[in-house]
Amino acid sequence: MRAVVVNSFGGPEAVEVVETEVPRPGARQVRIKVAAASLNPVDAGVRAGVFGGAGERIGLGWDVAGTVDAVGAVDAAGAAGAWSVGAEVVALHYGAVKPLGTHAEYVVVDADAVAPAPATVDAVHAATLPLNALTAAQALDRLEPAVGRSSLLVTGAAGAVGGYAVRLAARRGIAVTGLAREGDEEFVRSLGARHVTSDAVADREFDAVLDAAVLGELALAWVRDGGRYIGVIPHAEPASVRGVETGAVEVSADGARLAELVRLLDEGVLTTRVAETYALEDAAKAHARLDEGGVRGRLVLVP
Repeated sequence: MRAVVVNSFGGPEAVEVVETEVPRPGARQVRIKVAAASLNPVDAGVRAGVFGGAGERIGLGWDVAGTVDAVGAVDAAGAAGAWSVGAEVVALHYGAVKPLGTHAEYVVVDADAVAPAPATVDAVHAATLPLNALTAAQALDRLEPAVGRSSLLVTGAAGAVGGYAVRLAARRGIAVTGLAREGDEEFVRSLGARHVTSDAVADREFDAVLDAAVLGELALAWVRDGGRYIGVIPHAEPASVRGVETGAVEVSADGARLAELVRLLDEGVLTTRVAETYALEDAAKAHARLDEGGVRGRLVLVP
């Protein structure tokens, strides 16, 4: 099968499409025939060596939408037995340094990372959901702002993670302010933000900040004394000041939680955005487009 990998770190030119063996699922795993897999900023970080792995062949891709192609042995808990060949699914394949990712024709994932595919969107759109929506949901869990009493600032509110965070928080009744670029205000407001700004908000003090734009200390300054700050890059959060609790979400694969997010997508609570699609063999071109910036929505690879 074909798979997208990097054998050495660098820019888009480091991305290779190679022929490799089709992986086999082990106990409590399933193999998915990939229909679509989104390209995320974390893939560019892996490609550049941000997460280590020098000297290894590293597979790219975290998100996947496709069809269960094979099921590993069922253990006493019956984990893999929840899925049968032919089931249409989505999943998060967690891990920055792994031999094969979802940017491939087939991928093996843990059975408990899998959720039924959305019924209301195609595989290309479905492939943009797992990583970004799970990151947003798990970041909000870390912040735990009290409904009706807390104010939340989401930076990068028009982005993939930030947009889901705004929508999920607004659904909980939280007063959300979205920080986004000029031209994105109407979109962020449509997600449920009570206030939207493209300017500095230093005169505002929020109970919590979800820093999807990775502004760091600048965003930390907008948290009230004793509030909470959550970033989206593990171990890269700024140091605590003024009693502000700081941290960063490290997304985890969670099929049950992903199934809830799929349900919200099918109910119209969540929406997906696809910027462009690329054939798998054009993965390097997709990386180059991502590096250019200004992408609204996700780039998606289609085998």
